Amino acid sequence: MNKILGILFAVIVLVSCNSQKVYSDFDISYSRNGGMSPIYENLLIKGNNAHYSFEGQGKKHKQDFKISNEDLKKLDQTLSQNNFRRIEEDRKKLYDNITTSINIKKGPNEGSKTDASMVMPNFTTNWANILSAFQEIITNNVKNNK
Repeated sequence: MNKILGILFAVIVLVSCNSQKVYSDFDISYSRNGGMSPIYENLLIKGNNAHYSFEGQGKKHKQDFKISNEDLKKLDQTLSQNNFRRIEEDRKKLYDNITTSINIKKGPNEGSKTDASMVMPNFTTNWANILSAFQEIITNNVKNNK
């Protein structure tokens, strides 16, 4: 009986550890969360595989999909053209705001940026262009959009 419980426990631990892998093993991540009525939106990309999740406003949606090389190239160009690595974050304190974080783990645009404390005024257009590129990927690939 103890052996069966031990094996069952080991399986549960392995499954629970493996289920979190999608949230840590990525090349590109886009995350929006927070607000007065909290939302949680994530787009994680590893190679050509993408994982999208949304939770909030009484809705839940998860979907895995393939992202084309063309879309990845377009995203990389948008990040480069809008100087992703040079965007400066402001240091003002904001509360109850929906914030967006972008984390690029490899390539020429490697870095991490967030608008949790806003973005400096001279970079707001660049930031908006980058956010639009991610939203375009979500809109074009996610079925039953949120």
